[in-house]
Amino acid sequence: MSDVTPLGTAGSRITPRLVESLYTEAMLLADEARTYFDAEGRKDRGGLDPFVRVGFACESLKVTTRLMHIIAWLLTQRAVETGELSPTSGRRPERRLGHAGSSDPAVVEQLPADAQALIASSVDLYERVRRLDEEQTIDQPASSPARALMGRLERDLIWNAPR
Repeated sequence: MSDVTPLGTAGSRITPRLVESLYTEAMLLADEARTYFDAEGRKDRGGLDPFVRVGFACESLKVTTRLMHIIAWLLTQRAVETGELSPTSGRRPERRLGHAGSSDPAVVEQLPADAQALIASSVDLYERVRRLDEEQTIDQPASSPARALMGRLERDLIWNAPR
């Protein structure tokens, strides 16, 4: 895979290197979440209040849902890169990043620290991928070189903003 060939639209920040990096991060996080929720999380869940246990279960499903949406979107980007899908096909609504429900901060704060960390990591990764997905739908062709430069500066400011 080339490190500089942009995917999607002209001027896109989505490169094969970025897709691979995000894919690796998503798969590692998915493995970490599976390990936690299947083993250590079961022990942590046992000591929780019954209502908090329900919240724990819901949040574990939300983490899984976020990660599966991310992985599916990244695999779509790979398919565009390899030519299995056309660049415009990758922007069709059914190939966009799926919606993942938000976590309830009041529930999350009652959960064990490890669960909170996994939830926060999945939300952070989802938001980064969501911004990339939205970037692909911006179909505002630059009417001048100055506007193109302004668009790149604006994207860079958004990408480099503190999280």
